[in-house]
Amino acid sequence: MSVARVTEIISSSKKSFEDAIENGVDRASKTLKNVEGAWVQDMKCTVKDGKINEYRVILKVTFVLED
Repeated sequence: MSVARVTEIISSSKKSFEDAIENGVDRASKTLKNVEGAWVQDMKCTVKDGKINEYRVILKVTFVLED
């Protein structure tokens, strides 16, 4: 039987929401062992001078705890 934990992270990108998601998963995988999945809880962006300045996502990252 395995036990998993879920942690929340916020990630950003100047390019797109998809890039922000990839950045978040990549970074989480460097710190957390056994990352199994992630889902987007929320998406938002910042605006500067009438244009999107940054894409941000709140991710729930699931990882399996070691025995």
